[in-house]
Amino acid sequence: MSNESISTNKLTIGYRVQNTEYRVQTDLDFALQQGELVCMLGPNGCGKSTLLRTLAGLQPPLSGEYRIQSTEYRPEKAVALVLTERLSLENTTVHDVVAMGRYPYTSFLGGLTPEDEAIISESLEQVGFTGIPESRDTGISKSFFNNHSDGEKQRILIAKALAQQTPIILLDEPTAHLDLPHRILILRLLRTLAHEQGKTVLISTHELDLALALSDRILLMTPRRGIRLDTAEHLKKADAFTDAFGMDIFKPGASFR
Repeated sequence: MSNESISTNKLTIGYRVQNTEYRVQTDLDFALQQGELVCMLGPNGCGKSTLLRTLAGLQPPLSGEYRIQSTEYRPEKAVALVLTERLSLENTTVHDVVAMGRYPYTSFLGGLTPEDEAIISESLEQVGFTGIPESRDTGISKSFFNNHSDGEKQRILIAKALAQQTPIILLDEPTAHLDLPHRILILRLLRTLAHEQGKTVLISTHELDLALALSDRILLMTPRRGIRLDTAEHLKKADAFTDAFGMDIFKPGASFR
C-alpha cells in the first residue's frame, strides 16, 4: 500500500490572465509521504507560494495534475493552508478565527460542540498561547484578532489550521513574523504532528538552518528549472543548493555566479 499523500504528474503551475499563460514552473513530478515534514526552499519568485496555492485548490494548474490521497472528499477536510498574506478581520475575536477551522465539521446550523471548543483551546495552546496573560475582561481567546502583533496573528492562523484537523498541512513561510523561540516552537510542533500523528506537512521557508535541522526532506526549487526532492545531505553532496541559489550558501563570503 502506498504511503503517498500528495503526488504530481507533469504539473505546470502559474497564472492565466485572459488568454495568456504565465508559467512559473513546468512538468513537476514529485510525491510527498504520510508522516513527513518537508521544507520547500528556493529563491524569491521561483514558485513556492504558487505551488502551495495550487495544491490547496486555490488556483488551477495550467496543465498536468496533482492528486491528494485522502479518505475525505471535501477539500477542507483534507488540506489546511496557512498563507503569509496579512489579514485584517475587524471585530473578529481570536476564538472566532480559530473556530473557522472547525466549520467543515459543524452541523447545518453551524454550532460548536464542547468537543469543538476543546479542540480550539488545545490548538491555541499548541502554538504557545499557554500562560499568556489574559485580558482583564474575557481572556486571550476573546480578544480581537486585529489587536495582536503580526507574529501573534501568524500563530493564531496556524492554530486555525491545527483546529481543522486535516491529514495534510501546507504553510507558506509560517515563521516569517516570529521571534526565534516561537520559530523553533512552531517547527518542532509541525515535526511532531508529522511523526506522531502521521500528517504530511509541507512548509515554504527561508529559514535554511531550521529547515536543514528539522525537515525529513527538502523540496528545492530552482527558478524555471524544476525541483529536486531529497534529503539535505544528498542535496548538499550534489551541490544542488548552489545551482538553485546561484551561490555557495554554505561558504562564508561566497559571491553569486
